[in-house]
Amino acid sequence: MEIEKILKERFGFSTFRPGQKEVIEQVMGGNDVIALLPTGMGKSLCYQLPGYIFNQPVLIISPLLSLMQDQVDQMKQFKEKRVVALNSFMNPEQKKQTIYHLEQYRFIFISPEMLIQPQVQQKLNTLPLALIVVDEAHCISQWGFDFRPDYLKIGELFGNHRPPILALSATATSKVLKDIEVYLNMSQPYKYIHSVDRPNIHLAKYSFLEKEDKLDWILRHVLETEGPGIIYTQSRSKTESISELLLQHGIAAASYHGGKDQLDRQFIQQQYIDDSLDWIVATNAFGMGVHKPNVRQIIHETIPGNMANYMQEIGRAGRDGKDAVAILLYAERDEEFAKFVGIDDLPNDHHIELYETYQLRQEPPNQMIQNGEISETSFRVLQYWMTQKSANEVKELFQTMKYEKMHEVDEVMKLVKTECCMREILVQYFGQELETKPTNCCTSCGLTLENLLLPRQQKDHVVEETPWQKRVAKILGIS
Repeated sequence: MEIEKILKERFGFSTFRPGQKEVIEQVMGGNDVIALLPTGMGKSLCYQLPGYIFNQPVLIISPLLSLMQDQVDQMKQFKEKRVVALNSFMNPEQKKQTIYHLEQYRFIFISPEMLIQPQVQQKLNTLPLALIVVDEAHCISQWGFDFRPDYLKIGELFGNHRPPILALSATATSKVLKDIEVYLNMSQPYKYIHSVDRPNIHLAKYSFLEKEDKLDWILRHVLETEGPGIIYTQSRSKTESISELLLQHGIAAASYHGGKDQLDRQFIQQQYIDDSLDWIVATNAFGMGVHKPNVRQIIHETIPGNMANYMQEIGRAGRDGKDAVAILLYAERDEEFAKFVGIDDLPNDHHIELYETYQLRQEPPNQMIQNGEISETSFRVLQYWMTQKSANEVKELFQTMKYEKMHEVDEVMKLVKTECCMREILVQYFGQELETKPTNCCTSCGLTLENLLLPRQQKDHVVEETPWQKRVAKILGIS
């Protein structure tokens, strides 16, 4: 069956987006593929369509539970029943039954943490997998903006007789792309590298002497212009205080960060997708897998830790192809805080020595987490490298990573300080050249926000930010 026919019958599209057909044809030819496709370019079609031709299971390794569940729900809405997400949301009995019947599914979504479990590995070894997909593949690189140690183990789990691997990402430097190829043990992969530029996202920046001046600007701007929008900040407490400020002025807003209850985050995400909320104030925990096409504004309340993060976050705007704006706010010494946040999760020499002490005492090092001596994120990074290198080598590695993360903040500062085109600097960071500039390109090119943003439409409803338990109780009429 021709892939164009399946595209029309299964997905309702008459033509492929750039890159999709090339990637699918290579996958169908049994080749390993690395595909760099910007947010909103339809990466999921690159494995979903082949899944209907292979008629054998496709394994999709995905880093975020919410992203995984969102993709499963979307596929079920399109009448695909043979899809499942194998993750920590399942209770032991559900997990046991799902693993036992795994061969019945066409699309199997799995977290890297679940993938390395022995009973899962044992079952997967019995399945005739047609394709292994590594979504958000930049997570495999220690230089990536969202490094996940469990991703490094993926290449070790599948032998020489594995099916082809399709590695997908929206943002990756040449350094990260090389890591993806090496760590996944890919065999001369075909690479499709799409331009990272999103011409419909217009880039603005504003500088302030005092941090408090940024809050005044945000409030005035949000009161005057139409959303929907996302305000990114690097502090959980700031997400709460800024969203509270917006709520006090009648803006339908909510805060979102990793410290919130999982169900509460799902409620907030769904309210935003359904247009019940106009603004989300969030850490970088929000956005991946949130399919909302009409986001018009992304505001960074402070500079992000690196260019890849910035590109990933502004990419959540304008997925419908219409004009959107990304506004970067800067106050003196913001870069110092960004550097602190960037290296805060990296284990230090004390953690390495403590890890060795636990080993010498023949105690499990993960007790460091229970004893409050290290965060879970830091421990996962530490544990992986302590199994790969000597303690001194790990110390040197983390020192190198520390300097790299601080350098990444300096790269973002180029966007803030430059008088040249912001878009050119952003695209060149990813090793590409800007082909054409859109009208109203960026602040350096004479951007005028008034030409891109609509005035805010007044809404009558009153909004309160309440936890999901209270919202459910209200719906059910429980006092």
